[in-house]
Amino acid sequence: MKTRDFTSLAALALAGGLLLAGCEQASPQTGSRPAAEEVAPPAPTYGLDSLLLDQAYARAAELPRLHSLLVARRGELLREEYFNGRTAERRANIKSASKSIISALVGIAIAEGKLEGLDQPVAPFFQADLPANPDPRLATVTIEDLLSMRSGLEPTSFGNYGDWVTSRNWVRYVLRQPFVDDPGGRMLYSTGSSHLLSALVTRATGMSTLAYAREKLFRPIGVQLAPWTTDPQGIYFGGNEMGLRPRDLLRFGELYRNGGRYGETQVVPEAWIRESWVQRTTSRFNGHGYGLGWWQRERRGHPVYFAWGYGGQYLFLVPDLELTVVMTSDAVAPREGSHNRSLHDLVTDYLIPAAERGSAEAD
Repeated sequence: MKTRDFTSLAALALAGGLLLAGCEQASPQTGSRPAAEEVAPPAPTYGLDSLLLDQAYARAAELPRLHSLLVARRGELLREEYFNGRTAERRANIKSASKSIISALVGIAIAEGKLEGLDQPVAPFFQADLPANPDPRLATVTIEDLLSMRSGLEPTSFGNYGDWVTSRNWVRYVLRQPFVDDPGGRMLYSTGSSHLLSALVTRATGMSTLAYAREKLFRPIGVQLAPWTTDPQGIYFGGNEMGLRPRDLLRFGELYRNGGRYGETQVVPEAWIRESWVQRTTSRFNGHGYGLGWWQRERRGHPVYFAWGYGGQYLFLVPDLELTVVMTSDAVAPREGSHNRSLHDLVTDYLIPAAERGSAEAD
């Protein structure tokens, strides 16, 4: 079955009201099983079980902090709803989910030859901002270390975040943090690392992160990217404060699900997407794996890759089910885990099973 154009399908889904009704696959007959070489491959599933999908949206409507829930299968936007006064056209602050977008920009810059590769040291780009007597380890920090949150530098997130974003030079502040581990060591989640990547993209390409993202990533997929926060030196915030409509975030997710292709255009190198989803480390706080700007976990036997922002901003991809899910939430609510757990439960308990059951209809 040929993948349909995401733009036209999204419009059809919106105009037509909702979704492709799923029907549960029949259970296999009991009895003796043929030899392995004689077993036909399982029939592909294209839709979502409608009962489970209804249950997912009923549960979503009960969550006071949730703003949107969009579900797509094989490029078709099957259902989208907005909650608590939100609308489709209102941009969401996707917070740290934008780290996955910064990762895409780095991958594009490497493919264009603007950057050498994952093992390229980053210190030469920031000579004017290095400490007077830098720790020798600073010269060994690579692009991969920043993308995988393993720079070894003391994080600027959490307790250090306020001092960092009120400093006069964000890049310099990050580079002058003490080492608390060796580069390539344990995961140290730090938005400062992704901000260094934004500065790196700007210096390597000669374009602002906004201009580069517009030209190389978002314009090719038909998304209008609005400006967002910059640091005192004019570097766009790498890994926070980016605003996207939920449908725009879904389109970015579909780009990754399709191996970086949009129509006939290869926007993000497919090899970069595969590399981004290779687990480099594990968070000691939540147990999730982390690749190159992407979180990952396994649910019901399926690898799940996701972009995650503070407050409950999520882009979930379940490639082997061809499932893409976007959720946005109140981005200024106090930090607490129950809302995030509820969103993960929607995927695990309802949406993945709905895709597993799916529908057996084909063109």
